[in-house]
Amino acid sequence: QVHLVESGGGFIQAGGSLRLSCAASGGALTLSAYAMGWFRQASGKEREFVAAVSGSGAYTTYSDSVKGRFTISKDNTKRMMYLQMNGLNPDDTATYYCAARRGITDTGDINYEYWGQGTQVTVSS
Repeated sequence: QVHLVESGGGFIQAGGSLRLSCAASGGALTLSAYAMGWFRQASGKEREFVAAVSGSGAYTTYSDSVKGRFTISKDNTKRMMYLQMNGLNPDDTATYYCAARRGITDTGDINYEYWGQGTQVTVSS
């Protein structure tokens, strides 16, 4: 079982930056065995893929809407995943969720086994 807790959300003006963190825990967890991802869900919309990182942290992939602005990273020794978000705009306003799955990265939320509770990011214009 993998337990995920997000932090770092908040209220920020357009053009600003935030760094989200996701702490993973759970018994003898070997985080390198898990690909992880960030998803977001805006009010009244479906949850969408943001970014994903491989178990080792060497491979990353992003949605077109955040590519070049957001950076995902992973520290397996600390059991942490991060999302550095730069150049935020009001369209980035959403609840952000971290997720984990055994195996390779995936952009589909249905393929992730473990989820955090989410952290709210609100970007004002």
